[in-house]
Amino acid sequence: MTTIIQSVRFKKAYKKLHSNQLPEVNKAINDIIENPDIGVQKTVNLSWLRVYKFKVLKQLTLLGYTVHKNGDVILTMIDLGSHENFYRDISR
Repeated sequence: MTTIIQSVRFKKAYKKLHSNQLPEVNKAINDIIENPDIGVQKTVNLSWLRVYKFKVLKQLTLLGYTVHKNGDVILTMIDLGSHENFYRDISR
């Protein structure tokens, strides 16, 4: 069973999306649910984070999340946005 938790930062970013962007973001979320290891594991001070890159209306979008596996899979959606300042904002 997979449990999904949304951070406040992720909720705010998701809420700001336009209706034509939602299908592509929802598809990316479903891709992560099907295969939690699909994102790239970051290193050094962001080693706790996985990032999945995908396109929304031809713009590169990053979805940061964590995975906890103890019997059940717990996905925590951390942030969603463009590459600009994405890693800087998360590391704060």
